[in-house]
Amino acid sequence: MTPVDHLNDFFGRVAIVTGAARGLGRAAAMRLCERGASVAVNVRDAKRAEELAASLGERALAIPGDVAADGVPEKIVHLTIERFGRIDILVNNAGGPPFGTFETVGDVQWQAAFELNLLSAVRLVRLVLPHMRKRGSGRIINIVSTSVKQPIDGLILSNTTRMAVVGLAKSLSLELAPDNITVNNVCPGRFLTDRIRQGHALKEQMAQGKSESEALRSIAQDIPMGRIGKPEELAALVAFLASEQAGYITGTTIQVDGGLVRAMF
Repeated sequence: MTPVDHLNDFFGRVAIVTGAARGLGRAAAMRLCERGASVAVNVRDAKRAEELAASLGERALAIPGDVAADGVPEKIVHLTIERFGRIDILVNNAGGPPFGTFETVGDVQWQAAFELNLLSAVRLVRLVLPHMRKRGSGRIINIVSTSVKQPIDGLILSNTTRMAVVGLAKSLSLELAPDNITVNNVCPGRFLTDRIRQGHALKEQMAQGKSESEALRSIAQDIPMGRIGKPEELAALVAFLASEQAGYITGTTIQVDGGLVRAMF
């Protein structure tokens, strides 16, 4: 492979990216599209879905809908096959559940988090597998959180349901290896997305009279790299795991966090 070949190494391949409206999902969709993939982008809001697809160009397909809602995973896969005829890459990127502690969330919130983070991934994997097996290869990538390696205060729902996704991925990686389908998880640390802007830590800093930029610097103090991450930095890992070069990597859970997580593995 020449030094520039990797810029086009997804031509002819088709990806589904959920939760692609903004932030990490949008960055992943853009990176795959830039490198030649046709991309079906799932966004809850129809207008935002169309705007994103338009910005990505003719190789993008907008599929609006809540990935946790009945029938939406089926619609995503059906429309992708109808438009592109194949599915090679699935990026599961469900939005994070709301903030809360064990005593502040009830059964309704638990069920919603379970549907959003775990069952949406289960359903989409089940639906794309026949198409990946037909082609003899595939890439399944779940965007989870560093909470699977180091629980985050105030995120009991995410801490729990994201771990379920890791268990699912590890089991799937063993079952699907004979089909040349890899399954991996990517764990974002603190990235400049709407979720961090809406988070308790940033709001607490700004309540003390700090500007947003000052507050972001403050909450980055315990990150060894000394800064909040850029979405495209996570997208680079997603693209690598989706590439042919990552064909021998499966069942892994890799954080992209500037060194924030102190765990050994």
